[in-house]
Amino acid sequence: MTIRDDHALAADLATEAGERLLALRAREGFADPAGLRALGDRASHVFLMESLSRLRPSDCVLSEESSREDRLDPRRLSAPRVWIVDPLDGTREFAEEGRSDWAVHVALWEGDRLTAGAVALPAQGRTLSTGEPPKLPAHRGRFRIAVSRTRPPEFVQKLAYLVGADLVPIGSAGAKISAVLTGEVEAYVHAGGQYEWDSAAPVAVAQAAGAHTSRIDGTPLTYNRPDPSLPDILVSLPDLASTLLAGIRDLHR
Repeated sequence: MTIRDDHALAADLATEAGERLLALRAREGFADPAGLRALGDRASHVFLMESLSRLRPSDCVLSEESSREDRLDPRRLSAPRVWIVDPLDGTREFAEEGRSDWAVHVALWEGDRLTAGAVALPAQGRTLSTGEPPKLPAHRGRFRIAVSRTRPPEFVQKLAYLVGADLVPIGSAGAKISAVLTGEVEAYVHAGGQYEWDSAAPVAVAQAAGAHTSRIDGTPLTYNRPDPSLPDILVSLPDLASTLLAGIRDLHR
């Protein structure tokens, strides 16, 4: 088992899960959004759990769709390798016809760091992976910050005004972080509360690409903790991080 194997596995699983979700979407249609969301979450979770159980039987898995009992299993905290997956990031967008800002996340946490990860954006026909991380775009002129399209934090609106940035509403967390890596925006700032599976895979890819990733106070993002909640996050092009962190500090004084 090699590091390269883990990169490839993350990408393959995320991509395959995404293809299955596209097929489910096409088959079921959009007449029952709640039903489609439930079907998508469950089908993708089962596929990823069965695949990891077969291909990495010694590893632990933390999934958004895991039971509370499984999430609280203390063996996860001492395991040397833990896969952190979100079978369907952006269920709201998945169940809306025409939207492509939803994703599948597969990441690997080893010891104290993310070592592999992939974000499939099935409706966009691409998968971003630590195996072949994207080249970060250059920043020119006024920059853009990705925010939630349904609940943008008020402080991010104030931050954008303070640093002279535009806000770009995007669906899932994975789609927002991916947008930083593909040049659609230059930063993603969120303080409305998330969980580890919402960001582990896209953060792994962002780190491999050389982007800045941290909490909004500048401290490192850490995963596989007893409480999987993750209150806030900042991902940006490296040359904008100091400006954003300074702006955040000013707003919290």
